[in-house]
Amino acid sequence: MTGKGPGQDGTINPFFGQDCYALVENIGNRTFSIRIQQDGKIIEEIDIAKGELKKVKLNKGAELYLDPNPDGIARALVNYEKIEE
Repeated sequence: MTGKGPGQDGTINPFFGQDCYALVENIGNRTFSIRIQQDGKIIEEIDIAKGELKKVKLNKGAELYLDPNPDGIARALVNYEKIEE
């Protein structure tokens, strides 16, 4: 995940620069969304409900953003997984 600006937390993707999976789990009480961008363009937006775990593919060079709900509250666990060929 890439955080830009004050108050944004980010994770370090150990597989940045290659295709990988991001595993995002909503551990909060409200739905939030994730946004996948590449070269400044939004590729996909995905809602994640309370208690839900999503596994999404990140292509080489893609960035993952967590977008809080309108209240500005989101809690998530984020892990990354290498794609085995």
